Amino acid sequence: MLVAELAQRYLPPLDAFMRDVVESAPTAPGFDTLLRYPFGWVDANGQPYHHPTGKRIRPILLLLCAEAAGGDWHSALPAAAAVEILHNFSLIHDDIQDDSEIRHNRPTVWKIWGRANAINAGDAIFALAYSALSRLNATTSPEIALACWQIFNLTNLELTRGQHLDMRFESQASVTTDAYISMVSGKTAALVSASAQMGALIASGSTEKAAHFARYGLNLGIAFQIHDDILGIWGNPDVTGKSAATDILSRKKSLPVLYGLAQSPTLNAVYQRNPFQAADVDEAVRLLDTIGAHEYTRQSEAAYFQQALDALHAALNGRSQAANDLLRLSDLLFERSF
Repeated sequence: MLVAELAQRYLPPLDAFMRDVVESAPTAPGFDTLLRYPFGWVDANGQPYHHPTGKRIRPILLLLCAEAAGGDWHSALPAAAAVEILHNFSLIHDDIQDDSEIRHNRPTVWKIWGRANAINAGDAIFALAYSALSRLNATTSPEIALACWQIFNLTNLELTRGQHLDMRFESQASVTTDAYISMVSGKTAALVSASAQMGALIASGSTEKAAHFARYGLNLGIAFQIHDDILGIWGNPDVTGKSAATDILSRKKSLPVLYGLAQSPTLNAVYQRNPFQAADVDEAVRLLDTIGAHEYTRQSEAAYFQQALDALHAALNGRSQAANDLLRLSDLLFERSF
């Protein structure tokens, strides 16, 4: 499988680099465990943990984009580590804000150590992301390192903007599909876009080429989230690990739901029922099927995915093995069932 091949190529040096960054943090009783637990390196007691926590898709994408852009992916390791460390920071804070008790089949940081400790650990991990990025000074020019720093800063602002909108939508009676795409562009797609952009910039030194990769990553990230929206309603529970139509039960304002609410007054009435029970979930899914929400969402996903491919083809010069792998990975993310 391609993801396994890429993981074998990139993840051992990435993991070693990340561990070195995290180990550079000052120590205190219990603090080391708090910082290592989110990455899946230890359990809640600080003992070694040997089960995967996340697929590391973003740093893999960054390193593969660096290779596809014609450079040595090893020089992009600081940026890849920064992206993955930042992603884990965002998950810690998201779990607090969403009251999520489980992440990667384990209790979340706040559930074990409390919200205050989790916020503090998240802040430390945020700082470590910048510590990782600062090591670009040893692998690339000062100009490229500074440009990556600027991309990273803007991405952090986009992540918080997207999270703000996502939380705001929870209490907002009406949300347009355009507003939803704006939210997704920040919360989900911004870090994917930055990964592709920084990988290409470090490898090529070309801001023009990196801009094509940025557009590729942005549209891929949007398509990725839309696909998650489909799986959240119509996915196979045995594959996704979530119960069927879990996004309906939580009344999440995902793209198919927003489309359905705009099309069907009956669905609006169903969504306003309180309490919201299993029979209401079944009726909501039936209404979504009736008005073609599944097909609408699939077409939206396909449109963004095609824009991603168009941008990628504009960036690639020739078809190296890495370029072929990047195209194959894109197809896999588009077709995934997980």
